[in-house]
Amino acid sequence: MHHLGSSRSSLKADHLLQTPDTFVRTPLPGAEGVEFIVHAAPQLGARFTEMTAEFVAGGTLGPAPAQRFLYVLDGKLEIKAGGKRRVLTPGGFAYFPQGAPHTVRAPGIARAAVIEKPFEPVASEPSPEIIIGDEDDVASVALMGDHALRVRSLLPDAPPYDFAVNTMTYDPGASLSMVEVHVMEHGLLMLEGGGIYRLGDSWYPVHAGDFIWMRAYCPQWFGALGKKPAKYLIYKNWRRHPLAEQSA
Repeated sequence: MHHLGSSRSSLKADHLLQTPDTFVRTPLPGAEGVEFIVHAAPQLGARFTEMTAEFVAGGTLGPAPAQRFLYVLDGKLEIKAGGKRRVLTPGGFAYFPQGAPHTVRAPGIARAAVIEKPFEPVASEPSPEIIIGDEDDVASVALMGDHALRVRSLLPDAPPYDFAVNTMTYDPGASLSMVEVHVMEHGLLMLEGGGIYRLGDSWYPVHAGDFIWMRAYCPQWFGALGKKPAKYLIYKNWRRHPLAEQSA
């Protein structure tokens, strides 16, 4: 129902909260049988793109213009890359280095989060490798010793990889121990539950399905509310000197 222009969505200079009632879908070149919700893009001021890809049966992604990471939200995706074939179900993920040939096909209706970022090479480091895995196989780590807040790192914390993607799960009532202000930017997709997010000087109720973009140095804090855990998928640029882009 349309409520006379009201929405929780909000765009500020240092952040975006995008809620499902404001999602607009679009096709993109090369993809067949897929519509995209483009959450973050250079037009916003982001240095990466994050999208939700919605597949019909037989839908396929087109070639990636940059590095590509995907995380299955619903349904199944058939992945072919590096001479291997895998079928990913919810919680399954894949990373393809820039220029790595791969195919992504949905045998039925499916949804996936897709993150793409131009690669920032470091001359002394090897190239990143294709990664295909499942979140359930990744060990969770208590954040700063707080076992009510658990992190799973879906990409290696190693020099070849210039971004990180994690899931973070909060027990009801758990929260970040501090307001964070840092050089990394974020893309965040709420997967389960909800709570309160501080972004800049604003405070927002957030729920499963919401997307948040945070510019570098945006003050940020989250606390989980409700009777079930809150969980989100979060991207950050990582392991590159802040001057690297200017000197390239």
